[in-house]
Amino acid sequence: MPGIGFTSVGLTGIGSNGGGSHAGGASGLPPAPSKLDANQAQTYRLQDAYWSDEDEDMECPLCLEEIDISDANFKPCPCGYQICRFCWHHIKSNLNGRCPACRRKYSDTMVEFKAMSQDEIKKLSLAKKQKEREKRELEQMNRKHLANMRVVQKNLVYVVGMDPKLAREELIPTLRSNEYFGQYGRISKILISKRTTASKLIMGTHESSIGIYVTYVRKEDAARAIIAIDGSKGDDGRTVRASYGTTKYCTTYLRNLPCTNPICTYLHEPGEEADSFTKED
Repeated sequence: MPGIGFTSVGLTGIGSNGGGSHAGGASGLPPAPSKLDANQAQTYRLQDAYWSDEDEDMECPLCLEEIDISDANFKPCPCGYQICRFCWHHIKSNLNGRCPACRRKYSDTMVEFKAMSQDEIKKLSLAKKQKEREKRELEQMNRKHLANMRVVQKNLVYVVGMDPKLAREELIPTLRSNEYFGQYGRISKILISKRTTASKLIMGTHESSIGIYVTYVRKEDAARAIIAIDGSKGDDGRTVRASYGTTKYCTTYLRNLPCTNPICTYLHEPGEEADSFTKED
């Protein structure tokens, strides 16, 4: 396909509301809403519950494993440098026997350890589980608003205006070839979408148009393809249009679960805010 000059790449209608100043209050902050909906109230409750607790899970600085709750009060050195009992025993038995922080020689007599009661261990364990549950709930609620978001995918090219006769599965290798989309870079996937326009239905004909989604391995190759293709003439003389394609978030990702579909084409990580918009936008 011959390439022609390309003046603009992107989608219309993707914008952001301009910021404004709030007058009146001495604090310079906008007034509080008169009423919170259920989702907002739940989000604030979870944020308060989760972030108000500054006690993080204790982690051994040497093996990076979580220190067991029952060993939370185990302090092997007067300097206060705390490690797990496994690493302490390993240093004493197999290494130089010195504290990694102050280089003081370890001895059993200097160990400070106050054993926790079963009630204390149970209480801490329940608090930890509650904290983890609240964290998961907060992450889920923060992802809910992404369900209606669409994200511009910079390695996905959407092409319209090509000959409908190309909409055959056996011709996908041809579309991948260097005569077509393969000349711009390595392709990971091609998807063809057939549609019948409203004007064709009104006139009583059934001629279809096609949309072709080409996913490149590299974003740079997708940009090159758009510049070359957009505005060019197809094999049947039609004007071909190309732009970045959009995608949405995987529903499994939105539920904070791992996606088990190896060929899932939806997003599984946060997209760039500048490239995100809602269907209403």
